[in-house]
Amino acid sequence: MRRPLHGLSAIVTGAGRGLGRAEALELARLGAAVVVNDYGQPGRDGSGAASAGPAEDVAAEIRASGGTAVAHTGDVSDFQQAGELVQLATAEFGRLDILVNNAGILRDRMVFSMAEEEWDSVVRVHLKGHFNTTRFAAAHWRERAKAQGAPVYGRIVNTSSEAFLAGSAGQPNYAAAKGGIVGLTTSTALALAKYGVTANTICPRARTRMTEDVFAGLAAPAEGLDPLAPEHVAPLVGYLASPAAARVNGQLLVVHGGMVAVVERPRVQDRFDSKQDTFSYDELDALLTPYYAQRPAGETFAATEVLGLKRA
Repeated sequence: MRRPLHGLSAIVTGAGRGLGRAEALELARLGAAVVVNDYGQPGRDGSGAASAGPAEDVAAEIRASGGTAVAHTGDVSDFQQAGELVQLATAEFGRLDILVNNAGILRDRMVFSMAEEEWDSVVRVHLKGHFNTTRFAAAHWRERAKAQGAPVYGRIVNTSSEAFLAGSAGQPNYAAAKGGIVGLTTSTALALAKYGVTANTICPRARTRMTEDVFAGLAAPAEGLDPLAPEHVAPLVGYLASPAAARVNGQLLVVHGGMVAVVERPRVQDRFDSKQDTFSYDELDALLTPYYAQRPAGETFAATEVLGLKRA
């Protein structure tokens, strides 16, 4: 079996269940030593007492299969605990090579009834959690690169969602956080490229406790391939974490089942130039009102049309 990640170390956040678990197992299968991070709260909304169980169970599963893994049960949305997570990886394995950010919660509500805490908690776990771990990992790679006078090996794989691409009416907090993760990733990709580090984002479609409402009408088949199994997302994460993906940087990829789609950055669809020095209201009205009148109501980004996406 090929082990392209042999000798490398990785952190996977939110790895006690679902996608994070599948990703941690895949990185271990490909040869990486893994820090399995999970705060361990039972509710998908971040409710319930934190527990070491989920992270410990996945780490034990990796070790039972002959791999190397340790558990970390800290909260990545806490700046200090995220720093301790990176410190654990360097203490256990000598350095950090791969960071996979996956931890998240849901607090769904329509925008007109969302409470401030529901907004803050989701943005904190998803967006701030991604920033916190990225910040400490980036500092680690920058220090190593400066010390050795040459680029190092570093890979970041962040987790966004098609809720950012296509919109999600009952998830303004989640969609905004996932869009912010894409911005964080492209900025990080530019900043760290000179140190040998790549940063990419995936939008996975998978049946997990986070998406049980989205895929409520799509039960797993009794037999054969389940295209929404988290295990189908994990190989792309393994690839992006590997040396083979050295030229993949600042990219956004949608993945599920047997499909990977590379999403273009936003581009100009049409352009209007004023016949004067600047536009007036009347000129804009004459140009834009008929233009949008010809388009389908509620039309969103072209990427959603190409991929045939609905809420995810």
